[in-house]
Amino acid sequence: MKKLKVILIGGGDRGMRYTNLMKELPEKYQVIAVAEPLENRREFVKEKHSIPDDMCFSDWRPLLDAGKIADLCVIATMDRDHFAPAMKAIELGYDILLEKPMAPTQKECTILSKAAEEKGVRVVICTVLRYSGVFNCLKRIIDDGKIGKVMSINHEECVGIVHQSHSFVRGNWGNIARSSEMLLQKSCHDIDIIQWLLGKKCKKVQSFGTLSYFTRENAPEGSPERCHEGCPHADTCAFNAVKLYYDDKENGWFRGAATKHVYHTDELVEKALHETLYGKCVFKCDNDVVDHQTVNMLFEDDTTVTFTMNAFNAGGRFMHIMGTKGEIRAALDSQSPIKVYYFSTKSDEYFDISGTDGVNGGHGGGDEGIVATLYHYLTDNYNGKSIPTIEESYYNHSIVFAAEKSRKENTVIDFDEYFEAVSNS
Repeated sequence: MKKLKVILIGGGDRGMRYTNLMKELPEKYQVIAVAEPLENRREFVKEKHSIPDDMCFSDWRPLLDAGKIADLCVIATMDRDHFAPAMKAIELGYDILLEKPMAPTQKECTILSKAAEEKGVRVVICTVLRYSGVFNCLKRIIDDGKIGKVMSINHEECVGIVHQSHSFVRGNWGNIARSSEMLLQKSCHDIDIIQWLLGKKCKKVQSFGTLSYFTRENAPEGSPERCHEGCPHADTCAFNAVKLYYDDKENGWFRGAATKHVYHTDELVEKALHETLYGKCVFKCDNDVVDHQTVNMLFEDDTTVTFTMNAFNAGGRFMHIMGTKGEIRAALDSQSPIKVYYFSTKSDEYFDISGTDGVNGGHGGGDEGIVATLYHYLTDNYNGKSIPTIEESYYNHSIVFAAEKSRKENTVIDFDEYFEAVSNS
């Protein structure tokens, strides 16, 4: 069995997630180098994978300046830092696992896709929903013709009100200039999964959405700039940073993000609450991404799709697929079986995926699935349907950019015309 050598660029939450999973497959993967600007994260990756000192870098440039020293380059930097290292890795001939989105702009996605195709390297975007038990089961049901021709899909990404406040108001992805549009960063893999399930081309795109709630105009009366400064609404506010980050010692995700530290002590959390956006009143940050958005799409064969991304809920993903012979209802969790209702018999069939390997992991098992599947793909032993080519990922990212164009210009986008124009620019 061939062992793939791996270099990691970006040792944050996602980068550590993928390489930690690779560590669990020692016969298949070996992480030999890391580039990560934060010392504590870099040291964690170094120790986790027994990487020598001379293979640990604070910047990706000297790592890639060393040439092609491994089989696979994992890039999991912030959105705005995807393009440059990806282009250099493509030039060197690396196969790449690239965190979503592939790049924050349509132009960069176009350039990156063309470069990978011309070089003949495999660039796999981390649209991890393709590898989850739920969506793989949905793909089989649709492809087997159980509900006939798919006529419509309603898909909801319920971001979750507290998750929105953490990641998309206070956090790394709240400001477009530092990251990207929210539909791209949060939901490009939802648009991707819709197109993948249908296996059809998109014809028209329309979108509506805005930032309506997390603004200064909605700040409670008397609320200070920072939660620790004696807010009169502290006991009843769902977004009280002291409760979310300091009092809750079990939420390693929140505490790690706020402190930017693998080992998040109370002292580090307190410092973050005093000095960073994580301690700010959630209505008084510099966020400008939307907090709710809807995308309407028309696909080939008159198939209509509505996708909703919304902060104002408890969280979760839910899908309703309507066909000529039946309908499907599904939730992306490990406990709820997929329900199929057949018109001819007026009966239900349930598909229980709770026993599926990795289904309780990240993204419904998608994180585990992409790492396991990637090995077979890169060693030419893959015959599944989940892994997209870079051209497929580029096409589906372009649907997202078209939706943003529609939202901003208040128009319906002819996607064939749009895609031809951006691909030839």
